[in-house]
Amino acid sequence: MADNTHKTFRFVVVGGGIAGVTCVEQLSSQFPSEEIALITAAPHIKAVANFRQVSKTLEEFDIEEHPSSVLQEKLLNLTVIQSAVQSLHTDTHTLQTVDGRVVRYEKLCICSGARPKLLTRDNPHVLGIRDTDSAQELQKRLCKAKRIVVVGNGGIALELVFEVAGCEVVWAVKDQAIGNSFFDAGAAQFLVPSLGTDRPQRAGPWKRARYTVEEGEGTPSGAVHTFTADGAGRGPGAGSTDPGSALGPDWHRGISLRGAQEIPHGVSVEYQCEVEQIFSSPQELPGGQGPNPPSHRGQNTERVESWPVYIRLTNGKTIGCDFIVSATGVVPNTEPFLHGNHFALADDGGLRVDDHMRTSEPDVYAAGDVCTACWEHSRLWQQMRLWTQARQMGWHAGHCMAAHVLSEAIELDFCFELFSHITRFFNYKVVLLGKFNGQGLGPDHELLVRCTKGREYVKVVLSAGRMVGAVLMGETDLEETFENLILNQMDLTPYRDQLLNPNIDIEDYFD
Repeated sequence: MADNTHKTFRFVVVGGGIAGVTCVEQLSSQFPSEEIALITAAPHIKAVANFRQVSKTLEEFDIEEHPSSVLQEKLLNLTVIQSAVQSLHTDTHTLQTVDGRVVRYEKLCICSGARPKLLTRDNPHVLGIRDTDSAQELQKRLCKAKRIVVVGNGGIALELVFEVAGCEVVWAVKDQAIGNSFFDAGAAQFLVPSLGTDRPQRAGPWKRARYTVEEGEGTPSGAVHTFTADGAGRGPGAGSTDPGSALGPDWHRGISLRGAQEIPHGVSVEYQCEVEQIFSSPQELPGGQGPNPPSHRGQNTERVESWPVYIRLTNGKTIGCDFIVSATGVVPNTEPFLHGNHFALADDGGLRVDDHMRTSEPDVYAAGDVCTACWEHSRLWQQMRLWTQARQMGWHAGHCMAAHVLSEAIELDFCFELFSHITRFFNYKVVLLGKFNGQGLGPDHELLVRCTKGREYVKVVLSAGRMVGAVLMGETDLEETFENLILNQMDLTPYRDQLLNPNIDIEDYFD
């Protein structure tokens, strides 16, 4: 390998995750003869594979993890520098790595991702799930575990509690419903039965022969019209210093999440509580009281058993377990770029970027979880630090860097016009569009909901008669039609009562 101890590159990208690799690929395609450097602390990189454009804004893809050498073989003008960044000096356009190299850049893109917000970094029995190494550590510990406690209510927690088997799972969430970042109470209620012992099979296309229209109870977010079918329930009312690349979709597919017991899948949920204290032995418990049992066991007391760790919740319960999974979100990984520089930071700690992905420092861009989009957003888009947005931001950042070098005009990519995301939760296909939870719409919007127990959950958000958001769970085949209705902003007032009628083929209706 050539000596890169003191070398200048036209483009330097920091971070081997989805955003960084996508940015590098975009730059390499536009400047095949320019030298590009990718600095990554981990030996493996994350790359997008099997990309599929589902609709104008919806996209699906797999995440593959490869040795960095695979990327170098693909991109002949790329040099991968495996080391963490020790410092950035924007005044001299240089980066210093932990292994002593000084890398000079003309244009730099920071794609260092985010790191988990651990409950504590001092207890070996508290595990954060963020990258491949931590996922493998989870597998190693879980195979010997009888009970774990999962704290958090985001995407990682949702995926984990459903996949774990052979182990008691206590799930502590601070909200009134599960999946608060993604769902309202109605959608959460649709998913709750999946936490029992019988996992749902993947739902296929499903057409109902009848439906009823009922006025649901009012909620603070507006009027709710609930369509129920075939006895369906109603809607609303019912760590490390240098972490590896973030986990992609279906991160749990490649590992076994089975505990040490021969028990069926089951989760007990402790709602509206947070962690009050963590204890390392029964002797530390206040008042000499033994731990409370998980609520699903239906007992008021349990045999005092010695566990490696105990967690006391704000609802007064103390639960012993083999280890605690801290899935309480992430914070932008801005270290060590801030020291000696003058980056403008957003309220959430991310590097502020404009619509060209530029930070406040000259020739420095950022993409993915490390940055915060601070341009004037489309009224139908919001940042959520998801892998789809990491890919979109990485691609747009590379495109902007190339345009600036070539002195070409560039506009904000169309993907930022409408928030859109496809994922799977509890074995259901989930599509989120626009202001799917009525974010920032105030009290004057209304919701239309159709729910078929065990099959599908469909929610539409209307504002002034126009569709501004939707949640689709199950194989609804409605995503492209609803996306078009949101983008077109057609007045749906005359069709409102028929919009979720399962007897009407809505795709043909608005064709």
